[in-house]
Amino acid sequence: MLSLPAELTHNQAKDCLAQLVAGANAEPSPVMVNAAPLTRFDSSALAVLLELRRTCQRLGKTLVVQGMPTHLGDLATLYGIEALLPRP
Repeated sequence: MLSLPAELTHNQAKDCLAQLVAGANAEPSPVMVNAAPLTRFDSSALAVLLELRRTCQRLGKTLVVQGMPTHLGDLATLYGIEALLPRP
C-alpha cells in the first residue's frame, strides 16, 4: 500500500507524485493509497491523487483511497471529483 505524507501542499506535490507513481508501478491492482497521515494539505493533494489515478489507468489499474481526511473529502465534493477518487 502506498501512503501520503503528513504534509502535501504545492511545495511537496511534485516530489510526492513522483514517489507515488514509482510505487504504483510495483503495486497490484487496485493500487491502495493511505491518505490518513495527511494533516496539512491544500488542493494540491487532490491534484496529486488525480494524476496518480491517471497513471493507474494508463497501467491498467484502479486507484482506491483509504483514510481520506474529512476536509480533503469535502474539497473533492466541492470540486465535483469525489467519484474519481473511490474509497473502500
